[in-house]
Amino acid sequence: MAKLDSLAVACMFVLFFGSCQSLEQIPIEYVHPAEISFPPELRKVAIVNNCSTPPDSALILAASAPRSIFKLIQMKGISAYANGDPRIVTESLAAEIASQNYFETVVICDSALRANDKIPRESTLSQEEVRTLVSNLGVDFIIAVEGVQFITGRSVYYLDDYNTYEVAIDLKAFPTIRTYLPTLKNPMNTITATDSIYWEEVGTKEQINARMISEEQILKEAAEFAGTIPVKYLIPYWKKDARFIYTNGSIQMRDASVYVREGSWDDAYKLWLEAFNGTKRKKKKMKVATNIAVYYEMKDSIAKAVEWATIAQNLAKKIDKVDQIKDSTNVNLRDIPNFYQTSFYVTELNKRYDSLTKIKMQMSRFNDVF
Repeated sequence: MAKLDSLAVACMFVLFFGSCQSLEQIPIEYVHPAEISFPPELRKVAIVNNCSTPPDSALILAASAPRSIFKLIQMKGISAYANGDPRIVTESLAAEIASQNYFETVVICDSALRANDKIPRESTLSQEEVRTLVSNLGVDFIIAVEGVQFITGRSVYYLDDYNTYEVAIDLKAFPTIRTYLPTLKNPMNTITATDSIYWEEVGTKEQINARMISEEQILKEAAEFAGTIPVKYLIPYWKKDARFIYTNGSIQMRDASVYVREGSWDDAYKLWLEAFNGTKRKKKKMKVATNIAVYYEMKDSIAKAVEWATIAQNLAKKIDKVDQIKDSTNVNLRDIPNFYQTSFYVTELNKRYDSLTKIKMQMSRFNDVF
C-alpha cells in the first residue's frame, strides 16, 4: 500500500528549486484540526453499522473486461466495482477512533441496524432511533457507517528487459459516515470521504499466480482501510510534514545547522539573528529570515513564524524582480524560484495560523494540552 503525501510533494519541490542550494530537510509534526468540531461535553460515542446487507460484495468486472489477468497485458482502465463490508468498516472505524483517545468512551455496534431490510436502501436514522441507541448504549451521540463502495483498476505490464510481469491493482474507497445527536431531527453532518491504496507484484506468471493477493483479501483489507479514512474528519490529528533550512553562506549558517542537528534550536537562532543583522546582502537575509521562520514554527510561535517568512518573501520579491514582470500569466517558475519558495512557505504558515482557533476549541476538552 502506498500513497503520495505532502512530504513527497515537498521533496519534489526542493529538488526542483533547491538543486543549486544547500538545503537541509527538517521533519515537523503538528496538530491539524478535524473538519468537524464536537462540543467538549460530547465525551461518549457509539460507532454503529447503519447499512443494509449488500446482495453481492464481490468485485464486478465490466462485461467487456477479460477475466484472465494476463490478457490485460499493456492495458489500462480495467475497472471493477464492489460494496464494502460495512461490519468490517464499522469495526475498523471504532478501533481507529478509540486508539486516538479523544473521546472518553467508544462503543461499537457492528450488527446491521438495517439487517431486516428486504431491499438494500440508504436511510438515515430517525431522531427516535438515535435517542433509543443513545439510551441503550449509554453514549452522548452516534457516528454511523452508512455506505461503502470500492472502485478498482487493474493493469498488467510485461517488462521485456527482465522477462517478467508487473501486476498492479489500485483501489479507491468511498465510505459515507453520518453523525447524529439525540437533540436534532436530522444528521448533524455527512462525511463522504475517499482515499486510495494499491497492491503490486513483479515476477513470472507462476510467481505472480502464487503470490497475488486474492479478491477476498483485497475486499477485507480495503474495508479495514476504508474505516480509517473518515477519522481525520472527526478528530484532530498529528500531521507529518517537512521544512527546509539553508545551511551555507557563512560560518554562522554552517554552525547553526550543526546546532539544529543536535536539537539546540535556541543556539541556532542566535547565530541566524546575528547573521541577519550583520549583512546587507538581500539573498543572505532572505535565507536567514526563512531559517528564523522555521525556528519559530518549531517553537509553535506561528505568528512570529509568519512575520519572518513574510520578511523572506519580501526580500525574495526584490531578488527575483517580481515587480518587473509584466505578464504574470506566463511566468516560468524557474525565473522566480526564491519568491515562489518563500511564498509557498508563507501560505503553509498562514494555514496553520488560521487553524489555531479551531484547534484550541477542539482540544479544549484536554485543557488545550496538545
